[in-house]
Amino acid sequence: MMEPLYVPGATALHRLPAGFKLAALVLAGAGLFLLRDPRWLALACLAAAVLVWSTGVAAAAVWRQVRGLVWVLAAVGGFTAWFQGGEAALAVLLRVGALVGLALAVTLATRTSDLIAVCEKVLMPLQRVGLVDAGKVALALALALRFVPEIWRNFQEIREAQAARGLGANPVALIVPLIVLTLKRAQEVAEAIDARSA
Repeated sequence: MMEPLYVPGATALHRLPAGFKLAALVLAGAGLFLLRDPRWLALACLAAAVLVWSTGVAAAAVWRQVRGLVWVLAAVGGFTAWFQGGEAALAVLLRVGALVGLALAVTLATRTSDLIAVCEKVLMPLQRVGLVDAGKVALALALALRFVPEIWRNFQEIREAQAARGLGANPVALIVPLIVLTLKRAQEVAEAIDARSA
């Protein structure tokens, strides 16, 4: 089972305001897309790893958070290498690794409620002009974050059940039930948001 995203602690990263961390994450993410040189991207990846390490979370717990991305990264890297070459693939992998590391560091060191409060505050000017409902967007974010671990748990349970039936090597037997469960959960989230606004 995937652990909760936030891990309590008293590190410097934990003590920073949630708004500052989110703003820094957005700026860093935008900056990473401006970098093309793998050497700079490698430094960014190293900095992200140091930030994750600074949260005080055990390496095994971090691995459990990110191990599901390994196959995705391998596929993205292989696809990019095939069409754009090895250097471009390395740059993509380092960029994604840095982004994931930075986002993981922020979520490990920031309460979900604090992140949602910041998002709602940032969206309030848009609500005043009638573009969005800040409360509904914040609720959607809260529900999405809440169900990330549940989707991972569903994946693990389906994989174990299919392996018990001898279908462990069949990706369709794994993906189809997971998509159905995820869509069902998305429908429940939508209904919860509608009920809140009623």
